Amino acid sequence: MWADVSRETFDRLEVFAKLVEKWNPAINLIARSTLTDLRSRHIEDSLQLLRLIDAPVDHWVDLGSGGGFPGIVIAICAADFHPVKKVTLIESDKRKATFLRTALRETGSSATVIAERIEQAEPQNASVVSARALADLKTLTPLALRHLGPDGMCLFPKGARWQEELAEMQSQWSFSHEACKSATDDQAVILKIKGISRV
Repeated sequence: MWADVSRETFDRLEVFAKLVEKWNPAINLIARSTLTDLRSRHIEDSLQLLRLIDAPVDHWVDLGSGGGFPGIVIAICAADFHPVKKVTLIESDKRKATFLRTALRETGSSATVIAERIEQAEPQNASVVSARALADLKTLTPLALRHLGPDGMCLFPKGARWQEELAEMQSQWSFSHEACKSATDDQAVILKIKGISRV
């Protein structure tokens, strides 16, 4: 696992994993039932988003960062792939925002944490917007569009119902997309979405 990251990055991911395990009982960062699969189900699942990037990224914004998936993983691993100049995590839950700042500090990673609601945070003009397990596409799209730059791209991991969600989104929005098969779940994809505008 994580064969394509440096030893230093691997060690930082392990520090992060231990922090999630330590904090989870108090603030429910991830479902308790998934703690035993933390490294494959959450960290590796987040890491695959970076593998879909084929050029340096000026500004990566993660919406509803929660327990740091994928936002903290992106901040830790970005240097091992195409460089990401700036990472911003938006998380309205103050306790989770505190966890995110702690995780950044203890892993020696660089990112900005905005502890506000996504729809109230200042628009971020992002090159990439990600969100994992936050909302369905119909709900997620206007939130993402608020923070997306003119030529930006969304990366949304989606589960077995992704085609249904995509059809609902297409009834209200025009966009181009690519469905990239998930490496961690046979029924899941990562949707690469660009050129979003209202129908």
